[in-house]
Amino acid sequence: MLISQRNWLARMAASSVNLFQGMNDSSKKTSVLFVCIGNSCRSPMAESIALRDAGDLFESSSAGLSPLGVVQKLTLETLQSNGYPTDGLYSKPILSAAWADADLVINMSGYPRERAFPRSEWDKVEDWLVEDPYGCDLAVYQRIFEDIRTRIGSLTARLSESAADK
Repeated sequence: MLISQRNWLARMAASSVNLFQGMNDSSKKTSVLFVCIGNSCRSPMAESIALRDAGDLFESSSAGLSPLGVVQKLTLETLQSNGYPTDGLYSKPILSAAWADADLVINMSGYPRERAFPRSEWDKVEDWLVEDPYGCDLAVYQRIFEDIRTRIGSLTARLSESAADK
């Protein structure tokens, strides 16, 4: 699932990861990696929503446990019809560097973090139970979009509170 997992584990052993380390340095935004199974529906939606709605607070990217290689047409249509950017969205695997750089990993795969990311730093992974719209109609994609947008709003508020407390 993870590329160059041995290199990543060595890097993680050399340094401890603080979930909100980006919040301690005002010049560095918190890095959030959104992960689903195919990086075709949920995680690209989350990446786009976060870029527009929370870009001032955190950097966002997305990846898949088993990337499909394409972002679904209905994902792109849903984002565009709601005024969200789609440029630069593509289906990709979890790269070692992206994992290591992430302060927070949002797991939307439907698998618990211990199953989705074996031998990983689970303390930086947050599980979000988000329905997979793959193969469904536009109405389901819209419902999932709204769910993810609400969750990102809550995450943004939580990260803002954490920054204010520092």
